[in-house]
Amino acid sequence: MKDLFEKIYKDKGPLGKWASQAEGYFVFPKLEGEISNRMKFQGKDVITWSINDYLGLANHPEVRKVDAEAGIKYGSAYPMGARMMSGHTDLHEQLQNELAAFVKKEAAYLLNFGYQGILSTIDALVGKDDIIVYDVDSHACIIDGVRLHMGKRFTYKHNDVESLEKNLERATKMAEQTGGGILVISEGVFGMRGEQGRLKEIVALKKKFNFRFLVDDAHGFGTLGKTGAGAGEEQGVQDDIDVYFATFAKSMASTGAFIAADQEIIDYLKYNLRSQMFAKSLQMQLTVGALKRLEMLRTMPELKENLWKIVNALQSGLKARGFDIGTTQSCVTPVYLKGSIPEAMALVRDLRENYGIFCSIVVYPVIPKGLILLRMIPTATHTLQDVEETLDAFDAIRERLDNGTYKRLSAAVMAAMGE
Repeated sequence: MKDLFEKIYKDKGPLGKWASQAEGYFVFPKLEGEISNRMKFQGKDVITWSINDYLGLANHPEVRKVDAEAGIKYGSAYPMGARMMSGHTDLHEQLQNELAAFVKKEAAYLLNFGYQGILSTIDALVGKDDIIVYDVDSHACIIDGVRLHMGKRFTYKHNDVESLEKNLERATKMAEQTGGGILVISEGVFGMRGEQGRLKEIVALKKKFNFRFLVDDAHGFGTLGKTGAGAGEEQGVQDDIDVYFATFAKSMASTGAFIAADQEIIDYLKYNLRSQMFAKSLQMQLTVGALKRLEMLRTMPELKENLWKIVNALQSGLKARGFDIGTTQSCVTPVYLKGSIPEAMALVRDLRENYGIFCSIVVYPVIPKGLILLRMIPTATHTLQDVEETLDAFDAIRERLDNGTYKRLSAAVMAAMGE
């Protein structure tokens, strides 16, 4: 019999094998200072393009004041226990009601965390006779939720409605045999590429197929739609989304999440969501803070306007300079370059050390080999000066990538890896 840990000693995984070169700098970096457009990284001032604080609420004085006052009043423990047992309050109900109204649904239910919340929602919605059909590029939390499913599941090509239709045909035949139903899952905004899910086209397929539709709108909530209610509002199909999910970790700059749907669906879910039934209630400080943040989303449209001023300046500037930003339809701004993982390391080090630009780097296996993705998250706290400095820096690193500078610099890294 093998030692369970034998595989760990032999193979650290496609990313783990770079740990000695990458940890503390490229992965698990430590940004310091107040959450803002400019922070410190290893003692240097950097323009930060990797913080999901879309609306700039993380350090807004009104938000900080409410968070502090709630902390003094309630501490970090109250309420104790799961919602069903001893952790339910009037303020939890108030936040749920306001969230439901904001996203134009009958009811909503609070979740402690986005990841475990969507995972548990999928688990609660389907049984062994049901079939799940989901976008192949779905976030890891959706994939892990689908993994819990004991029945059949199919992926459709990313944002490919024709592929979805073919898989719905397969799912329909299978559901007729099992006696189950069909759940289709998409994201409102795909967080890596920035593309909106094709919610309108998916909803249109309801005329032909019998399925229910779950949308994870983590990046769309607060940033898209006339009122900020998300990708469903943006595309005019919010009413046709059967279960709507969003997290507080992006536009709300906090911790927690919620699901929204018809009252009867929420009533069912709150009695069957294992991640909430057997976990401590969302603490009061976060609940009170979320109420304040939601009020600001409703009453301060300038937050979203300031965000999109920066988004448009950054994305139009990158395109004007010939950069490939894919087909983003949201604030998420990917920049695609060609190069190896060692070249990517050299490029990002140059960007941070010599140009004071901090953005996230994504390489294989998250994206195909030979590609480098620099993922940028504009926020309402960024300035047009930040945009111009960043565009100039990107011009410089592209030239060095093209002329082989980073390939030469990365040779030492490759040699150290024995490759």
